[in-house]
Amino acid sequence: MPSPTPAPTSRTAVEIDSQPACWQRAAELAPAHAAVLPRRGERVAVIGCGTSWFIAQAYAALREQGGHGETDAFAASEFPRRRAYDRVIALTRSGTTSEVLDLLARLGASTAATAITADPATPVMKLAGNAVVLDFADEESVVQTRFATTALALLRAHLETEGALPPGVRTVAQAALDAGRALAEPLPEGALTAGQISFLGTGWTYGLAQEAALKMREAAGAWTEAYPAMEYRHGPIAITGPGRAVWTFGALPAGLGADVTRVGGLLIAGSGADADRPALDPMADLVRVHRLAVAAAEADGRDPDRPRNLTRSVILGADLG
Repeated sequence: MPSPTPAPTSRTAVEIDSQPACWQRAAELAPAHAAVLPRRGERVAVIGCGTSWFIAQAYAALREQGGHGETDAFAASEFPRRRAYDRVIALTRSGTTSEVLDLLARLGASTAATAITADPATPVMKLAGNAVVLDFADEESVVQTRFATTALALLRAHLETEGALPPGVRTVAQAALDAGRALAEPLPEGALTAGQISFLGTGWTYGLAQEAALKMREAAGAWTEAYPAMEYRHGPIAITGPGRAVWTFGALPAGLGADVTRVGGLLIAGSGADADRPALDPMADLVRVHRLAVAAAEADGRDPDRPRNLTRSVILGADLG
């Protein structure tokens, strides 16, 4: 019988534990914000920086897979300004990130824009025109966990209200139940001691793989990478071996697991089912990586609440913007 999960000791860990409740609340709020979120058939761009960019990637793929309309995701600094969109969604926890504000200012009133943010008293509220405030998911921690997944939960729930989710994708209510499991179960054996982890995803879960790798780098300074699952054999497999792991989100491509074990790597089929453990929703599986990032940071003598070289928001000087 596994030992009980210890009580969280860092602020980051407390925020991680609150995710199931945050997702449920976001799902409840989604219908009230339908007028400012993407409508079926609209051509949509989703922008963000860092974590928000990877969440944008996950949502964009999920929306297109569900047949809701063409959806692109961009780092705010790389937005193709000559391309026309019906709506731009800006993901920004702080509402102060320079690249996001600069882009929204340049768009002006020419394109409908909605910000999803955690702080109602920041510049993005005026520049976006429309806003969804998830202040209940705001964080004290520098490293994003619950705001990012709560924003994705809101957008997933909105897709539900629009009438279609891609085949096999669960509702937010189901994902929240899975997140409870992800918080209670022991971390995967061998994950904490792995010297390197490659995170893999397919479709909308590739954005989650990118975010998982970022979390481990930010909180623990770990060597992590992320790739589309079918790209793993095209080079990245070269770094896999004893003491290194491959963590997959979503369905595992045929033969990939055997390839990982053949070269001596540890396979963590995070969202795959086995006889003793039903599959987790991929977003809930990301919660396990959040926990691993905190554990890895503490094992290395780092403070997960104060990661090295990072601040809560990147605000560039006027000469750099």
